[in-house]
Amino acid sequence: MTAVRQADASDAAELSALAVETFRLACPPDMAPEDIDAFTRENLSPERFESFLTDPTQVLLAAENDGALVGYTLLIDRPPSDPHVDEAVTARPAVELNKVYVRSRAHGSGAAGALMRATLDTALTHGARGVWLGVNQLNSRAVRFYEKSGFSVVGTRRFKVGDRWCDDFVMQAVLRD
Repeated sequence: MTAVRQADASDAAELSALAVETFRLACPPDMAPEDIDAFTRENLSPERFESFLTDPTQVLLAAENDGALVGYTLLIDRPPSDPHVDEAVTARPAVELNKVYVRSRAHGSGAAGALMRATLDTALTHGARGVWLGVNQLNSRAVRFYEKSGFSVVGTRRFKVGDRWCDDFVMQAVLRD
């Protein structure tokens, strides 16, 4: 059974380790390991997670199975900084679902679904009408999961990992009319 809770400062190091492990799962198979390493060092360190956890515009949720951390999400309540995303996202006010990761050993356990439901409920309680995210266009497993969770493709954006530009779909879920 998956339990989802709001993460706190004591979770920063464990969330960082989980993020480094799971980020690789979302990358294109031909992504250079040194690009992945550079990205994770810069963006997924324990210090970065501490800053996520203390930023009032961000909410981190943690999913646990039998007390072990298996996944997390990060919601960001700020307007999109990319003009292409800003134009594509129509359900306003909207929050960004910036990170959605579940350990591979928890795939198929229901943890991802429970985490997504709790994340969308959290967005609603914070007043969002819509949630948007970016997902690598080659990550068909994630795209299918997001579609099953109520998201649809509304645009594209470019996302840099190390020295490589990746093409993402921008997906949106409308939570309420």
